[in-house]
Amino acid sequence: MLWSVYNARMTWLVVALGGAAGSLARHLVNVVTGRVMGQSSPYATFTVNIVGSWTIGLLAGLLATERLHMTPVTRTLVFVGVLGGFTTFSSYMLDTLTLADGGHVRSALLNLTGQVLLGYAAAYAGFRLGL
Repeated sequence: MLWSVYNARMTWLVVALGGAAGSLARHLVNVVTGRVMGQSSPYATFTVNIVGSWTIGLLAGLLATERLHMTPVTRTLVFVGVLGGFTTFSSYMLDTLTLADGGHVRSALLNLTGQVLLGYAAAYAGFRLGL
């Protein structure tokens, strides 16, 4: 019982620490992109989404082939904490890839288009509501 409470608290702690590291890396990309391109958006967002998607795909592939081993806590730190703080787009892409790779191509396409279209509609509605 005490061990499971410790593990649960440790998981929350690694998500927070990883999220902080990922958010700092995300901000660094904003700053560097702003200096190089003269503006950060949309270039920084594009950059973190592609880099994050490549990274999560690489790690998932290495884990799937057992060429990389991570404890559950480390996996949570990296996937949920660091990559989640850096860009949640990578999780979205991995979810879509997992669906497609599992033979659920229709669900993958619905996930891909549904989140983009509904996300845009939600941002538009929220923006209009805020005016």
